[in-house]
Parts: sequence; structure tokens; C-alpha cells
Amino acid sequence: MENIQVLYIHGGETFKNHDDYLMYLKTREITLDKQPSWSGSLAENLGDDFNFARLNMPLKENAQYEDWKINFERYLPFIKDNVILVGFSLGAIFLVQYLSENKFPKKIFAIYLVATPFDGDLPGADLAGGFRLQSDLSLMSENCSRINFLFSKNDDVVPVSHAGKFAEKLPGARITILDHINGHFFIPEFPELIEMIKEDVENSRE
Repeated sequence: MENIQVLYIHGGETFKNHDDYLMYLKTREITLDKQPSWSGSLAENLGDDFNFARLNMPLKENAQYEDWKINFERYLPFIKDNVILVGFSLGAIFLVQYLSENKFPKKIFAIYLVATPFDGDLPGADLAGGFRLQSDLSLMSENCSRINFLFSKNDDVVPVSHAGKFAEKLPGARITILDHINGHFFIPEFPELIEMIKEDVENSRE
């Protein structure tokens, strides 16, 4: 495979009602400083063998699943076979929900899901807006045989206990728990993910 397409879906926020959303706008931390993000360095770190694109989903600070689904499906004509899908946080559960409810029209090489919430059991956030997994996730495994979850043991947004929930529903998935990353993967570089992607691609060529 050459020039492997890598599509990244960012995280976001959901709220149970409009008042909660307004309170978030009034109280969230504001800064003019640019916050470094591992997703911003993915393209450079993956290198020339990969064609990276970030999919911008609508209203990420008050996300609705149906809006994201419509937007995501607009990209489908541009997606190539053997695509790699990467999702972070809300973007990760979006991919799980979409791929467990819909037959994907292209061949997926692998999926990498970082800090994926399984349900609304979150210490400081709501999982609303229609983001809700069905009890049967088996269609996702039919869409892709290489499913990878990465969790931080010290994540204060998505507890590491969610890893076990996915292990039960998707027993064929590879789950990696990192104990040296503090918080919700707000890190400038993510070499473990880069190494995992490159290693999987290299192994597929042998």
C-alpha cells in the first residue's frame, strides 16, 4: 500500500440541555495561547507514505450525533480503500457508533480510537446529543478486523474502566492502556500511536 489515507476525527462536547451549554460557555477556560496537540503533528510524524486529513465535524462544542453523521457521510465519496480511521474522545465514540450501525462502503485497513467513552459514566462531562452505543457492536468488527483502543490509566475525563467495557463487547479489539500519560491525552506528541500505525502497516506488507 502506498500513500495510505489517514482520516482523523477530533473530540467535542455534548450537553443534556441548552442551559448546561450556556453555562459551559460562561465558565470554560479561555486563553490566547496556542495549545499543542498530538493530532496537529500526526501528518508530519507519519511521513510521506501517509495522506493525512482532519475531518472537521460541526458544532464540536455542542455536538449532535445526527449532525456528525450527515457531515461524515459527505466525505464518503472521497474515502479510498484501505483507509485508516483515527478518532479521539467524542470522535472515537462517533466512529464506534457509526461503524456498529452502518455497513462501511470502503475497505478499512485499521481503526485507532483514543480515550473512547463507552457510556455516560464520566466524572466531569455529559455524554448526550444522541451519542449512545447499541448493545451489539459486532457490525464494527465486520467493517474492520484491526480495531485498536488506547486509554490512559490516569485519564480524568474518560476513566480507564471504559477499556474493560469495550473488551467485553469487542473481544477481538486490541486494547492498550498507557500509565505514563496524565489526563485526557492533551499532549503535543503521541509517538506510541505513530509507532503502532507504522508497525501495523509494515506487518501487513510481510
